Amino acid sequence: MTEENDFNGNFFFEDIIKRTKTGITFPKDLRDNLFKEDKDMYFHIIVPNEKDKIILEILNEEEIESISEKLKVRKATVIAKKSSEKISKFEKEGKLSPNWGEYFVYDFKNQPKVKPILESAFYKFSETPVNLEDAMGRVKYALVSFLESTRTENAKLYFSVARFLIDIIEKFNQPNLLDWIFEKIIPNIDSKFLYELVLLDLVESSLKVKRWEKAELYIFYVLKNIDEYPSSEMYNVMNSFKQLVKKVKDVERSKKIDLLLKEKLMEYAESIIKEDVDYKIQIIEFLEDLQYIELAYKLAKELQKGLPPESVRNDEVRKLVKRLYVAPIAENKSQSSIDFDERDEEDKRDREGI
Repeated sequence: MTEENDFNGNFFFEDIIKRTKTGITFPKDLRDNLFKEDKDMYFHIIVPNEKDKIILEILNEEEIESISEKLKVRKATVIAKKSSEKISKFEKEGKLSPNWGEYFVYDFKNQPKVKPILESAFYKFSETPVNLEDAMGRVKYALVSFLESTRTENAKLYFSVARFLIDIIEKFNQPNLLDWIFEKIIPNIDSKFLYELVLLDLVESSLKVKRWEKAELYIFYVLKNIDEYPSSEMYNVMNSFKQLVKKVKDVERSKKIDLLLKEKLMEYAESIIKEDVDYKIQIIEFLEDLQYIELAYKLAKELQKGLPPESVRNDEVRKLVKRLYVAPIAENKSQSSIDFDERDEEDKRDREGI
């Protein structure tokens, strides 16, 4: 070892070191003189095309941010070039392609940089057999490399990546990604609206692949999110219920899902919106869409009886009651909780205008 304070004045330190099994280690004398233990240090590492040297540059905070941004763009460009070559091959073969309109619903700053990375990941997922580690590595890179200082931008990024992965689940039969989205993406979406949208998409996707226990969990969190709306935002509550009902009404559901939905809808109908006719009608219609006809009919009759004779909603509610009356309830009337004799008599009076 030689300290070169007097070697043409060019070097602070010079030595010969050997690569070990674990890599290359800075000599202790250099570490003691150059590095402070209580301070993080970052280096810009460069290897020329000739591969004849390794260059390390010590960076300050401003340089770290500037160089990091340049490297992100460069890596994204390289990935995009490789992706475009593979895309042309897949297009010629008529293979599946990304649905960008479904992923990028809300524009965000780094969208142009994220797109080629997700594109390359998409075609990695399409390979047989799939190299899941490679494909997910690209997705993770897109998430960690393009976060911004604003939560709105980050929420849109997480939302887009979640929508991308949900499409992957359905196109390439990767249901295990449901857990990854729920555990790694959902908690990071710092937007009540986008958080709920992704949960609703997870509900729909998990029902499609018949993962009932997953759907039950996601529905629980959707309902929890609904409960957190203040009473002044009942419009948002109703819209959330509407979107949830739309996701589940036409698919097979478990008994627990039915129980969760029934209990929550009835909770809002009987207490939170008890005196609001418009919202109560909406709840009744949600129950009807979900084929909970008995509950819907019971609420509709209670609403009808409680309306004053001069109410402008009487005709609308009467039509609702009649529609529910003819809707299928149970295969056998004896299995229903409704008193059909009483119901038939009430409907007869309605028809006669009594």
